[in-house]
Amino acid sequence: MFVSDCLSVNEQGHLTIGGADTVELAAQFGTPCYVMDEAQIRQNCRAFVRSIQEHYDGNGVANYASKAFCCKEMCRIVTGEGLGLDVVSGGEIYTALSAGVDPAKLNFHGNNKTPDELKYAVESGVGRIIVDNLYELETLSRIASACGKTADVLLRIKPGIDAHTHDFIRTGQIDSKFGLAIETGEALEGVKAALNTESICLKGYHCHIGSQIFDVDPFEHAAQVMADFIAQMKAETGYEAEELGLGGGFGIKYRSHDDPPAYEDYMARVAAALKEACAARQLALPFISIEPGRSIIGSAGLTLYTVGAVKTIPGVRTYVSIDGGMGDNPRYILYQAEYEIVNAARAGEPKTQTITLAGRCCESGDLIQENAPIQPVEAGDIVAVLSTGAYNYSMASNYNRIPRPPVVLVNDGQARVIVRRETYEDLTKNDI
Repeated sequence: MFVSDCLSVNEQGHLTIGGADTVELAAQFGTPCYVMDEAQIRQNCRAFVRSIQEHYDGNGVANYASKAFCCKEMCRIVTGEGLGLDVVSGGEIYTALSAGVDPAKLNFHGNNKTPDELKYAVESGVGRIIVDNLYELETLSRIASACGKTADVLLRIKPGIDAHTHDFIRTGQIDSKFGLAIETGEALEGVKAALNTESICLKGYHCHIGSQIFDVDPFEHAAQVMADFIAQMKAETGYEAEELGLGGGFGIKYRSHDDPPAYEDYMARVAAALKEACAARQLALPFISIEPGRSIIGSAGLTLYTVGAVKTIPGVRTYVSIDGGMGDNPRYILYQAEYEIVNAARAGEPKTQTITLAGRCCESGDLIQENAPIQPVEAGDIVAVLSTGAYNYSMASNYNRIPRPPVVLVNDGQARVIVRRETYEDLTKNDI
């Protein structure tokens, strides 16, 4: 019925998440409010760990992509379930370390890491730095040398694959700001430079082809391309990669008609493709890493809003205004992202009304969904927007000086705050 197994309808006809009544959660914690189910998050983590054990003999690791949703408690949960952490900024490194995460479990990504961030990563003992370009390689070498350390790195390679996803979230093709291109010889140049650069230890390669991908074929293709690249580099430089990062981007259900493959199916096919490719090229099987982010947290979360004005323009549309919007969910204005919306108090009823869910910011484009079906809704109702666990809190802003909502974690019907609601004082604390 719903996009996630953690959602249901109780005897009162109210939407529940993780056994907790969303109408009661809205009353207890206020709105807007992000709510996430801990059991679903842990179940998703375990599915990825199990898939690597079963299909690749445990010779790999799943690294949670922190950019999807990062806070101290999330870092504790995923690492407690046996995952590593991908981080893309000094702030994400700091959050993980503050949560007590072993720095060796961190992998530092990004196409333009600042010198200060690289120094922080080296001094903190971050496990792997995924080097994006030759300038970064040179900068990292100087920093590591000055610190008296050697940086373990993976080179980010563009496999030249179109993942058939939104233009803004395709990252594997040649026209991308990320990584070193194979076709131009840039990747070969990067490998030679890394092997001959002071205070750098090349561990292997990394690739990532995009996000919200439902088809496994591009992932299989990427594994084959990267095996070819490993073999080519072995022939031309004598270096055979020990490690291979295959990225993430596994799709989730935003709408009922979405049909992503099971995580186990993904790993079964990709592991088989990589084993076959390595055997054909007489390569040792590399230690692999994958990067689930959205697929760990996305469908395990929702956002609750309170309805304000309902404005019907005859023959045009009905605007239903809520107490949040693009400040807490910018994905519709960025990607025209699709969501399912529910009147939380009438979740078991048919969706007989078509509305445009409008945010409160002073922007005409501040919309969450257009022409979306929902149960009959009126002022004061609680509306739930589903599958908002990923890239909502993490991309939230204080536009119009609106405080960011809290994050509430539920587990077997019990709820607790893991990120508090911002206050007006928070908004002005850095003002002078």
